[in-house]
Amino acid sequence: MKRINVLDDNTANKIAAGEVVERPFSVVKELVENSIDSNATSITIEIEEGGEKLIKVIDNGTGIFPEDIEKAFLPHATSKISDIDDIYRIQTMGFRGEALASIASVSKVDMKSRTSGFDFGKNVTVTAGSVENVADVGANIGTTVVVRELFFNVPARKKFLKSMSREYSYISDIIARMAIANPDIAFKLLHNGKPTLTTYGTGEIIDAVRSVYGKSAADNLIKFEEHGDVASVYGFVGNAELAKGNRNSQSIFVNKRYIKNRTITAAVENAFKSFITVNKHPFFVLFINIYPDFIDVNVHPTKSEIKFKDEREVYKLVFGAVHSALRLSLTDAFMSEEQESAVEEIHDEIREASSKEIVQLPMDLKPETTYPSFRSEEIFRENPEFIIPQYRELEFNAPEKEELPSSSDETIEEVIEPTEAHKAKIPDIRVIGQFNKTYILGEYAAELYLIDQHAAHEKILFEKYTDEIRKHHVTSQLLLTPAVAELSAEEYLTYEENKAVFESLGFSIEGFGQNTVCIREVPYILGKPDIRSFFANVLENLRRMGSGSTVEVKYNAIASMACKSAVKAKDSLSEVEMKALVEALKYMADPYTCPHGRPTIIKIGLGELEKRFKRVQ
Repeated sequence: MKRINVLDDNTANKIAAGEVVERPFSVVKELVENSIDSNATSITIEIEEGGEKLIKVIDNGTGIFPEDIEKAFLPHATSKISDIDDIYRIQTMGFRGEALASIASVSKVDMKSRTSGFDFGKNVTVTAGSVENVADVGANIGTTVVVRELFFNVPARKKFLKSMSREYSYISDIIARMAIANPDIAFKLLHNGKPTLTTYGTGEIIDAVRSVYGKSAADNLIKFEEHGDVASVYGFVGNAELAKGNRNSQSIFVNKRYIKNRTITAAVENAFKSFITVNKHPFFVLFINIYPDFIDVNVHPTKSEIKFKDEREVYKLVFGAVHSALRLSLTDAFMSEEQESAVEEIHDEIREASSKEIVQLPMDLKPETTYPSFRSEEIFRENPEFIIPQYRELEFNAPEKEELPSSSDETIEEVIEPTEAHKAKIPDIRVIGQFNKTYILGEYAAELYLIDQHAAHEKILFEKYTDEIRKHHVTSQLLLTPAVAELSAEEYLTYEENKAVFESLGFSIEGFGQNTVCIREVPYILGKPDIRSFFANVLENLRRMGSGSTVEVKYNAIASMACKSAVKAKDSLSEVEMKALVEALKYMADPYTCPHGRPTIIKIGLGELEKRFKRVQ
């Protein structure tokens, strides 16, 4: 075994910095938390090049005493606690005394601060953990910290940073959550000199939510509130319109500290799914105020995780608050007084039972969904051009008494006489019916074919759209009413990164103020989707893929999403429509799977059927 060495302070600080300072976002979080703890009412954050070049945090808090300004950069130097017992009564954001020492050990820091009662402030300059200069300086009351060249002396850590835009997206996300947690503080965030987030410190949570997520989000929130013996829970949960395929719009704050906790998330989602049956995650902003004695925040250096003394009680409190608010909101919208009274009785019984066991009310109060016919035979006979608009370039077996427009005849010839690259991949299946308004039944050469109409149509749209993109011939349609989409700072950044991608895909989008865009044209392939929802989903997909993904990967991802305009299961199709769909599928490059990998067509041989009916052994 080798001899044991005691690490020098410089090496020890760099190792500690690896826990506290993971990336620019970590620096911003620690500095802003210090500003919050100083009772600031205004905090400005300036970022350059994703934080790698510059991070500047300016606050109007109480400031640092002149004789303490050098101490602030010593390991485990803090004004938040004085002994071990204080850890169990923490009411501040920071307390470990590691942040400034860790930041200064891997960057160049310049800090000036002034407190009331002094005519001037102090300025200290620290490089790689070493204090280089301390001087008197004129300054406003409060503190300004400037961090430059992060990780300049730790190249191994620097090379693992993501792109400038991605690093900035992490910063904008944490600042947005801090702004919501502290609605009485006015926040201003700038990136490369451009404002991306502004809140006004009104003291109202809903105002902060509106500044971060936009007016449409604020207008679709349901307030909840409930109080227990040792904790209170309150906040907002979004309705079905705000639900997303990810959990990025979920915020949990315990004593104003932003945390992540599976138990609390599960409580909200279970309450949400009791009433709103969408296969997505709810939007929510949730606050828990609890006595410090009942939690442990000293779990991880980043303080993003905490332990509750009794998680079961927390689950019940959160579930009950959200469940009750959703129940009242939805019953007001959908139920008569008699129905509401009946549900109230059921709810009282469940609440009584929940004192013994955690339960949820599995109820969907929305009206029963009906599925209208996709196109009727009569409409087709009167207007043959209306059938599945995306098929206009394909052959239709129209009734004999009607003739297709001459403009379509030329296109039919192209389909009937395909080029070598577009030969039929499946045989001439004869359509014999539709099963469960979901599967097209067909036969050919003593074989039964089952075609998933939604998967097949998705495949047709996907290949048509990707072919248009490849040939730079995407057809766009002008929206009668432009769609205005309010984006978060992170979403807007993703859009800025991918402007060229959207243009190539047939979108016409313009800036419409801070973090807002106006969508004027969309690709014709989309039909009539919820443009705002579709656009938000595309942005989320692009964000997950990251800036390193190739343009082709991005095109395919968007094309796959565009296929949501395909006919759905439970859409009743006429024989003519089914024939058109099967005929179009025949000439796809790969007709056997949809863009998401599911099979589009299944073949069952006569021999297999006869075995099932015991006709043969």
